[in-house]
Amino acid sequence: MFERKSLKWPILVAILMIVMLVGLTIGWVLLNVFSALDAEKTSRSAIYWILLSVGAVFFACLLAGVILYLIWIIQNINLNRRQSNFIDAVTHELKTPIASLKLYLQTLNRREVQGPQRQEFYATMMEDVDRLDRLINQLLDVARLQRDKQDLDAKDWVSLRELVDECVSRLAKQHSVSTDLFRIEIEDCQVLAHRIDIDVLLGNLLDNAIKYSAQEPEIEVRITFQNDSALIAISDNGQGIPRHLRRKIFWRFYRAGDELERRKPGVGLGLFLVRSIVERLKGSIVVSERIEQPGATFLVTLPARRAPSGDIV
Repeated sequence: MFERKSLKWPILVAILMIVMLVGLTIGWVLLNVFSALDAEKTSRSAIYWILLSVGAVFFACLLAGVILYLIWIIQNINLNRRQSNFIDAVTHELKTPIASLKLYLQTLNRREVQGPQRQEFYATMMEDVDRLDRLINQLLDVARLQRDKQDLDAKDWVSLRELVDECVSRLAKQHSVSTDLFRIEIEDCQVLAHRIDIDVLLGNLLDNAIKYSAQEPEIEVRITFQNDSALIAISDNGQGIPRHLRRKIFWRFYRAGDELERRKPGVGLGLFLVRSIVERLKGSIVVSERIEQPGATFLVTLPARRAPSGDIV
């Protein structure tokens, strides 16, 4: 497919066009300068200088237009590539649980399954249904955030400590890991927002930390209150994120590498949702390396207020 090809040739052609345009501009300017100098003693010299000024402005606008068009083309090719990866990811995320459900249902239909094996079948089928439910909810969250802004009056003061506890409990069960993997230090504070937005924000950051941690995950969650802001730092002990990808990971549909060869589940929308929510709440988010050990840290800053019982836990 075209969107999967290299950007080498489109960029090369655009650069050649820009070089030709610059060369033409320089030649035209020199020609008019020499003509104006030759006609300096006549009344026609003013015409050459006027043409030179108007032409220079025109060529400058044309050059800027070509450069902007090049940037637009590259952005759209990259978007098409990410959309293609997104389709591959969604197809995989849908096909795998559906195939599993179909297999178990066919087995239950063809023969009698009793005892622990039957309960195991039901548990696995429920996990597949939950996986499909999470995918659909994530797609619905994207649609919700891209609709018109929600009613400001519907926002409430949301406790970060309470939501962190809920997300940790839910994700530990989802990934079949112990809650002991999480080192949590929270100075309780509250954010004025829709509860579902903060749940999506924290849930996606914690899910991302679990998926990209080392074989023995260690997740740190630190929340402090400074200058009327909540500083949320979520760290993992994985390989970290290269500097050249620290902006791209927040793009819609972006996932590094070939979607058909990727082992980690997902469709490239989690961090896009995080960034969208942070921007809606007039906050900021940055990614950095951990200082004492390998891994990445996501630092989110949101306007907040201190909770009545803001103790360290």
